[in-house]
Amino acid sequence: MIHDLAPYPVMKDSGVPWLGPVPEHWDVKSLGSLTTSRSERNRPDLPLLSVVREKGVILRDRESKEENHNFIPDDLSNYKVVHEGDLVINKMKAWQGSMGLAPQDGIVSPAYFVFDFAIENRHYGQALLRSRPYVGFFAQASDGVRIGQWDLSITGMKRIPVMLPPPAEQAAIVRFLDHADRRIRKAIAAKQRLIKLLQEQKQVIIHQAVTRGLDPDVKLKPSGVEWLGDVPEHWGISRLKFESNRIVDCLHATPPYTDDGEFPAIRTADIEPGKVRLAQARRLSKEHYEAWTSRYRPVAGDILYSREGERFGIAATVPENVGLCISQRMMVFNIKKSVSSQYLMWQINCRHVYLQAALDTIGSAAPHVNVERIKNFEIVLPSLNEQQAIVQHIEAETAKLDQAIARAQAEISLLREYRIRLIADVVTGKLDVRQAAARLPEPEQDTLPDELNAGEGEGLEGEEELTGEEE
Repeated sequence: MIHDLAPYPVMKDSGVPWLGPVPEHWDVKSLGSLTTSRSERNRPDLPLLSVVREKGVILRDRESKEENHNFIPDDLSNYKVVHEGDLVINKMKAWQGSMGLAPQDGIVSPAYFVFDFAIENRHYGQALLRSRPYVGFFAQASDGVRIGQWDLSITGMKRIPVMLPPPAEQAAIVRFLDHADRRIRKAIAAKQRLIKLLQEQKQVIIHQAVTRGLDPDVKLKPSGVEWLGDVPEHWGISRLKFESNRIVDCLHATPPYTDDGEFPAIRTADIEPGKVRLAQARRLSKEHYEAWTSRYRPVAGDILYSREGERFGIAATVPENVGLCISQRMMVFNIKKSVSSQYLMWQINCRHVYLQAALDTIGSAAPHVNVERIKNFEIVLPSLNEQQAIVQHIEAETAKLDQAIARAQAEISLLREYRIRLIADVVTGKLDVRQAAARLPEPEQDTLPDELNAGEGEGLEGEEELTGEEE
């Protein structure tokens, strides 16, 4: 269906270089002619809404401490009233796409712009204004001294052209994009299930190696460690603090990140078991790097550990030839030379250590592992030579699994990029979907897992890690 799409038969000049030609029967109006500023206030009884880059306008949980970093005041009488279908824009992040049409009535931060948006189909307006070309338009309409501090100009915003097909065609576009999005999300879901299975297989290999060794006939003994069970009889039991030179907690403050910083500051989102995601890490200037490493500067082979938040209990080793520091919710362990830090890192990622950490987090809305608990993690230790052999075995056995995971992740990225490009081509009139939409069956009931739906957004937008509200 998607591959059979063709351009519209008759086009006209839109008058906008970025958009090029548009279907002849489409109107092109300025955003200013379709919007009226809304300034109602004093409705603290309404639901609290927020704007995030990945989804647009969402319902915000007033009780959640994890949803974003901003304080919610007790008095919400100054918050702006939003009606269903209103256009809400985070003026400081509009250049990143932080805007959307409200799915329901509510209130938002007084720092946001709120407009009554006169468009026939709210879902079409959402897809159009959040498409990639329109993010570029809003960036062009924003100005400031440096990137990251751009403010949306109302004058520039009002000049942004809006593509307006007839109402029936707007509905057809929404129906087509929703159908295409469901197909793409199902393909992504299948690849995510594959990744999960590969990761589980990898975890089995690691757990078997670090808790039982490489000899299938080795004699076993009770470990004395709850959740661990039997271990090779010649192995010893120790605690993390006895095998570490330094166990250093973070500064419990958010570093001043900068886009052009030289040094990565590692957050919980920047590690996965056995791997540091340096490419996505936020950066610090040399001055702030020095401040954030004043207590200890991580070196290659040190173990990075996430001790707070939903991603607690994950460990990875510091790579070679990189200067980094730990951000909030992170710790670093400098391991003694008598122990393989790589072996210890794999063990910390295993279930028996994770369950020790979880003793501090049961029933907590904001998981937090106590430093004293971490220092006393019980670990099982073979000889150094055996540790090194186990590490080599893990690396060899998991290499093909890692390659398969990387391929699936790359395919997911391509599917998401394809979705973004498809939306842009359809809402800007580059592809005619009227006949394709007319042939579509009735929409299927969404059977995707809840966690996938949450991660994949509302269906018509691309998605990234949620950044929350910035005021």
